[in-house]
Amino acid sequence: MRKIFWLIVIAAFACAGWFAWALLTPIEPPAKTFVMLRPGYSTRRIASELKSAGVIRSEQGFILWHYIHRRPLQAGEYLFETPANLIDVQKRLARGDVYFHTVVVPEGFTMFDVARAVEAAGLGPAENFLKVAQSDTALIADLAPSAPSLDGYLFPDTYQFSRMQTMQDMAAAMVKQFRQVARQIGLIAAPGATDIERTVTMASIIEKETAVAEERPIVASVYYNRLAKNIALDADPSIIYAELLAGTYTGALHHDDMRFDSPYNTYRHPGLPPGPIGNPGKSALEAAMHPAQSDYYYFVADAQGHHRFARTLEEHNNNVTAFRRAVRGQ
Repeated sequence: MRKIFWLIVIAAFACAGWFAWALLTPIEPPAKTFVMLRPGYSTRRIASELKSAGVIRSEQGFILWHYIHRRPLQAGEYLFETPANLIDVQKRLARGDVYFHTVVVPEGFTMFDVARAVEAAGLGPAENFLKVAQSDTALIADLAPSAPSLDGYLFPDTYQFSRMQTMQDMAAAMVKQFRQVARQIGLIAAPGATDIERTVTMASIIEKETAVAEERPIVASVYYNRLAKNIALDADPSIIYAELLAGTYTGALHHDDMRFDSPYNTYRHPGLPPGPIGNPGKSALEAAMHPAQSDYYYFVADAQGHHRFARTLEEHNNNVTAFRRAVRGQ
């Protein structure tokens, strides 16, 4: 009997030592180890995923510790890059300390740019986001019932997304941010607000034409003046967007591109294009809502990051000549 007793004691100490080793001994995972724990995973499946990734020492130890503490474990993507023991890992999963990927959407990005940013952040293929942006217009149907895509409404900002979120979730978050800013500046003043599509489309052109905030209301005045006189807007960025839609843009505009056959080509078709040509920020939206009062009909870059504005074609041509001279001088 004494022999059996001591065997039991030794076994108990061995189990306790093993359990302490499994629980308390930190393990250093491979650099930047990501583990995806999806909704519905059992404790056993979670333990298996963690062990396979080199994050914990023992599946059985994790299951036993979880059985003792019974804290709900949160689904999500987790990043492990520093040494931690099993208890630390279980606490992280109980807190839901999931990893978020940063997606930066600068002002003026098109849906094509946004899709590439989503892919670069490790959240999935660009074409998957692009499909949503081109088809899920129900997200903005109340604001822009005739919108051909979500372009214009994917608001420029810095976003934190998890790989547990779908492409639809990400697009919806960007549209939600647009709505928030649009309400803040009075673009969405009340249910049934009108001219939102027109304003956003104009703002997208202004955004593409100048990065100088104080110039934007003047640029807006030029385009509104031209619209009032039924003069073609002649906005180069509209041609770039037309070719992006067609998949023919080569990275630079040439004289022949001015004849590109597209309703987005504002050289060939007077008036605004069928929809926005990018995603404007707050400043461009405000400029489209509150243009300056001017009698300008033309503008051209001045080779120093600003623009020169003109009332007549002759004055504009002189400004173009000065611009070309400045470029040659540089």
